[in-house]
Amino acid sequence: MESETPRVSFITIVDFSEDARWLFLTESVSDLLGFEPRELVGRPALELVHPDEFSQVKQMHYDTIREDKAAALAYLRLKHKDPFKGYILCAVSRTVVHSVVVGSVSFAAPGGKALQNTSTAQEVEVVTPSAKNFELRRWGDPSPMTSSPSIPDLSSSCPSTDMDTSDASSSRSRSKKPTIISFNPLPSQSHRSALILDRFSIHCTVLYCSNDLLLSTTKILGRSFFDFVTSRTEHSVRSWIDVIKSWGVNDRGQPSDGGFGFGKFVLLLAGRDSRGDNEQDTPLSRRRPGDARINCRMPSNPRYASQSSPGTSSRSRPPSSTSSSTFDQEIPVDAIFSGHSDGILVVLRPTSKV
Repeated sequence: MESETPRVSFITIVDFSEDARWLFLTESVSDLLGFEPRELVGRPALELVHPDEFSQVKQMHYDTIREDKAAALAYLRLKHKDPFKGYILCAVSRTVVHSVVVGSVSFAAPGGKALQNTSTAQEVEVVTPSAKNFELRRWGDPSPMTSSPSIPDLSSSCPSTDMDTSDASSSRSRSKKPTIISFNPLPSQSHRSALILDRFSIHCTVLYCSNDLLLSTTKILGRSFFDFVTSRTEHSVRSWIDVIKSWGVNDRGQPSDGGFGFGKFVLLLAGRDSRGDNEQDTPLSRRRPGDARINCRMPSNPRYASQSSPGTSSRSRPPSSTSSSTFDQEIPVDAIFSGHSDGILVVLRPTSKV
């Protein structure tokens, strides 16, 4: 069964409600879970969670929002549309972006990909017991295996060390004490914005923008992401994205997830012309299993109707001349980059000087 499951990763947005209702999904959800995006938008994400894990995942959703988490990863089971396929073990990433939770869902399997994902995440929580061996372990972490009866326990005769007793800090997936859940209401959190970029374009065209906190949605959609990166930091940002693209490839050579990358650069609010005058992006067909190309067309959703139609966005470019107030339009930002089957997810937040 696992060998037949596509090794893909789709991008998601859920709301702050206790049901974690889907607001947005990219098309690879149909490859991994069998649902079309339009079938899930508006429905509770928690209804796909395995019954044995429901309470823990609901608590995790609440904690994610309340603690304003970013680049958090969890391993849990989600229901496939086809009842004969049962539940799929998935790696679910979560980052709070102001008033929503943005993240991804990908097929989970042991190996190098799991190591890469867990080693770059800010937090790892293992909900499904069988995924315990996916977790990155560090020196001093207690072994997940029982000790061999032929090897005596020397702990009583050896002096204790910090590594031996630091249970609380040794693992990022320790179970937490239950807390009282109250979703009525949960306030908006940090000023963050999420962008989805076309990973198959050298210009990384902006396909989706979650809000207008940093950049105007109407201004940025359909344009190169680098139009909004200052020229002095563009080289670094391009190199980071190239790395994220190379990470986000599965063992079959298909675009997928590949962990998190973190960086800091300067955002140019007014935008500029970062591409050649005659360069155009080549349309890409929608990816199917076995095909390494994809069209990141977003599902229809009234809540995001003005943001989810990149094909109709204007590609007009601003004048190349700069004014004396250019630096007034620059904002240093922290960024989290992650590659997925349907694009590159970028989460931005204002920060101190680069």
